[in-house]
Amino acid sequence: MEPSLPRNSSPKAAPSWQPLAFAVVLILGVWIGLLSGGESKGTFAPGSPRSALNGVLDRVEQTYVDPVMRQELEQIALEAVLNELDPHTLFLSAQELADMAEPMEGNFEGIGVEFIIQEDTLMVVAAIPGGPAAKAGVRAGDRILEVDSVSISGPELDNRKVMELLKGPRNTKVRVGVPRGEELKHILLKRDRIPIHSVVSDFAVDSDRGYIKIVRFAQNTADEFEEAMVRLEEAGLSQVIIDLRGNGGGYLNAVVPMVESFLKKDQLVVYTEGEHVPRRTYKARRDGRWMDWDVAVLVDESSASASEIFAGAIQDQDRGVVVGRRSFGKGLVQEEFSISDLGALRLTVARFYTPTGRAIQKPYGTEVDYGDDYFMRYERGELFVEDSILQLDADSLTFRTPMGKIVKGRGGITPDVFVPLDTSGMSSFMSELSWSGVLRDAAFSFVDEHRSEWFESGVEAANPDDWRAVGWDHVMAAAKENDIEIPMLRPSERRSLEQRFASQVLRNAFGESVFHQYSVQFDEEFKNAIHWLQHTDEVVIIDGQLSLGLNNNNH
Repeated sequence: MEPSLPRNSSPKAAPSWQPLAFAVVLILGVWIGLLSGGESKGTFAPGSPRSALNGVLDRVEQTYVDPVMRQELEQIALEAVLNELDPHTLFLSAQELADMAEPMEGNFEGIGVEFIIQEDTLMVVAAIPGGPAAKAGVRAGDRILEVDSVSISGPELDNRKVMELLKGPRNTKVRVGVPRGEELKHILLKRDRIPIHSVVSDFAVDSDRGYIKIVRFAQNTADEFEEAMVRLEEAGLSQVIIDLRGNGGGYLNAVVPMVESFLKKDQLVVYTEGEHVPRRTYKARRDGRWMDWDVAVLVDESSASASEIFAGAIQDQDRGVVVGRRSFGKGLVQEEFSISDLGALRLTVARFYTPTGRAIQKPYGTEVDYGDDYFMRYERGELFVEDSILQLDADSLTFRTPMGKIVKGRGGITPDVFVPLDTSGMSSFMSELSWSGVLRDAAFSFVDEHRSEWFESGVEAANPDDWRAVGWDHVMAAAKENDIEIPMLRPSERRSLEQRFASQVLRNAFGESVFHQYSVQFDEEFKNAIHWLQHTDEVVIIDGQLSLGLNNNNH
């Protein structure tokens, strides 16, 4: 079940004891110092340095002038301690753990619908194939007006309430009310395990090349990836574009077998090492099934962690070309430690290193604005000009691949082929339509209104050229209804908005795979990858850089 973005909740008034939090955090400075080796001499810590914080909180709870909530103070203290470490060490509550585990486990238990809330009504975007809702006849465009005979529509309906109503343990039952003609049909659904896919699109681009889009590295990702590769293999292909853009990573044990499938036996995939964790290497256990395939990997500034392990291994082992922009630079290994029934500590214990020895992790610390890294890249031109990356790399450690290609180790994976961020068709108008959700809602209502006309006969019959003009009018009407001013647009801006709307319409009508199949035809990174794969026999290394032969320039 994939909801739209949750609505903002109203701000809460600050508790009367909140100023005390600053005192607790201040005391933590002393406490952290004590933990690093000093001796405690204060009245709050008679036994050992570790009891200083508890001593402070005990005294506050017993003596402070105003009522306090010790649990919340402990949370503030805990966060202050973790903030002294790296950006990826954190404490997660039991609920946060459960929420984060669901997409990584590859399934959830519920009725199997994707939805949005539109005009205070629950609208079905898609019924997941094979799920209880799809089997019972619930379809895209349906409105769920009742759950267990109780009306749910209204201004108080939000994503959390929908989740509470529709998700639940496997084999439990729920009855939903869905309009059918003039009547409200009540459909009894038995909840089941619903898959959450990580490989969301795979298709043949042409007679030689295929494309695979991976959005996370979860428990089931390696199996899904193998199934996708087999489909491409059976179609007679021998080259593949693997799209990891926007993929924030996931499990190490998911990415390693995927990389193995392109390597020879005993070639290194990645290794980890930390102050208290000895070096551990991950090598290909056998010759990979697709070790002779040509590979292109797409990355961007949001590709992180396991995505960088994948791209780094392909690049370091000279197994393919990496296309796009420098990846995020998240190369820290977290281990999870349960803390009674309160949650878990995800503690960084080691770093990831690529086969040549590059540390994937980018710099962090008090002098680094880690959270604003994207905006820093934007400001210094790294997203638009390749030379800005080369300037950063000038002071980086240098490594060489087995074939002599130079790779840099300042954090993240710098692509072999740089493709600037394309903003030529961007406009403030499209940004407002997107961020406000108006474009998403307009795409849904367009499919809903024209389903029988254009979208019931299959994707082959749903040519965007047939409904481009009608779709444009629909978007403009939605903008007016939401009081968004419609400016004069340049031809490139209008074309980009038309393409964005068409891709959203196709996603609503036919799913994620069709969305990507349509979108990549306008994608410069994708076009560059195709170009390099078409000329793979002409790829050479000149002065340590991957290049095409003299008769070819970068696309």
